[in-house]
Amino acid sequence: MSTSSKLASDVPPSDEISDGVPEKRHLRVGFVALSDAAPLVVAKRLELGHEHGLTLELSREASWAAIRDKLITGELDAAHSLYGLVYGVQLGIGGPREDMAVLMVLNRNGQAVTVTPSLADAISETGDLRRALASLGRKPVFAQTFPTGTHAMFMNYWFAAQGIDPLTDITSIVIPPAHMVAAMEEGGLDGFCCGEPWHAVAQARGLGRTVTVSSDIWPNHPEKVLACRRDFVARYPNTAQALVRTLLSACRWLDMPGHRAEAAGWLAEPAWVGAPRDLIAARLLGDFGRLSGRHALLAVSFFDEGVVNYPHPSDGMWFVSQYRRWGMVGEAAVAGAASTAAAVSQTALFEAAARAEGVPVVARSAAQTLCDGRVWDATVAADLAGYVDGFAIRAKSANLR
Repeated sequence: MSTSSKLASDVPPSDEISDGVPEKRHLRVGFVALSDAAPLVVAKRLELGHEHGLTLELSREASWAAIRDKLITGELDAAHSLYGLVYGVQLGIGGPREDMAVLMVLNRNGQAVTVTPSLADAISETGDLRRALASLGRKPVFAQTFPTGTHAMFMNYWFAAQGIDPLTDITSIVIPPAHMVAAMEEGGLDGFCCGEPWHAVAQARGLGRTVTVSSDIWPNHPEKVLACRRDFVARYPNTAQALVRTLLSACRWLDMPGHRAEAAGWLAEPAWVGAPRDLIAARLLGDFGRLSGRHALLAVSFFDEGVVNYPHPSDGMWFVSQYRRWGMVGEAAVAGAASTAAAVSQTALFEAAARAEGVPVVARSAAQTLCDGRVWDATVAADLAGYVDGFAIRAKSANLR
């Protein structure tokens, strides 16, 4: 049953809203089997929600499409979600359109691109991705996890930065993260982009080699978020704030010394991720083996004294810019990106929750230089159309409106 279809008797009395008591105390929160679901798993294992009047029921979902569908129908109250999934739904290009909310950022960095061993060898031998792909003698096939998601946009960006048009030179398919390794084993897949620990698993099994991590594409990029429908926030504002406080506590716990190794043991359990503990722990701690990159190879970050978690509207605007770049939206979406992002990013709610938890509010995002040398920050976001027009490789979509 969707949130909007519930009975009016479910609405809490006004005095309950005013005194900060959660209007809804039992929450069903979705996640996908990835290492960066760690804040939710930690929150559940330590029952951090109890301090804020919440009981969390975690629901492992098979794919990002399942997360999308269950958020839209109200089967899930909130979810660990791709940033780009939220914006795809908001704009009506990633499924049915629905007003969505980003309550907080759960992590930055922590994704990668893995290719077959033979392609990895070709990349090493030629020193050039374009030449290495040409050596296949056919159109390469790469997998990502959701059409409007982080992985699709990062993979497109990475290809284009090296002179490869992802729309014409690459066949892109969608595979759920936990199925990437099996797809690699079956053959027909040259590479994939998703979250950990599936890159570590593919490499350990000799099925693939990680050739870049996402921080080499965009250092300290926003990744997973705590997402919900916007009417959930309107209906249950105290609950939403309590949930943010709970997850902030979990993120802070994860960045404390020794805690990631402990969390890796929990994530390894079949109910959560179900991959070998050592492989989960290695990438959580930033061990990428002999991999080198143009930028710093940064480990996944969950808290960093609150720097990670602020839901900057400019983060969302970057996804809109890439949707326009690849012909997925028209000029109107770009023109309205600032207002869209302001509505999606629940900054006031986040700030209230952060202050209640004693977390510094870092409301301005730092400028970052991406792998093609272009800078992204809030100032650049203010001229989104100009930013998009500056890309040499982009869709020929001038007729979109």
